[in-house]
Amino acid sequence: MRLEEMKKEIEKLVVEKGFYNKPEDIPKKLLFAFIELGEASDAWKKGEPEEKIAEELVDVIFYVLDASRLACPSINMDATFRKKLEKNLSRPYQYGEGHRNNKQHA
Repeated sequence: MRLEEMKKEIEKLVVEKGFYNKPEDIPKKLLFAFIELGEASDAWKKGEPEEKIAEELVDVIFYVLDASRLACPSINMDATFRKKLEKNLSRPYQYGEGHRNNKQHA
């Protein structure tokens, strides 16, 4: 299933279950995604089964895609994903992580 298909499925779920479904709810959805990310991290730290960690990560994806459908409805997330992946692939090795090699000497 592609991201755009997932957005449609999530929209059906949101409408059917009466979840937040207005543009002013975007900050809530992003906060919920952040909370779910914390739950995934906590599950990993506690040595929970992979299935539990994966479930929490999917919750993150749900909230992010749901927020995207309200925040930028005219944007195709599949195309945006591909474009961003290509951009990241064109960056140099360890882009943004150079601080690892620049240790300060006292």
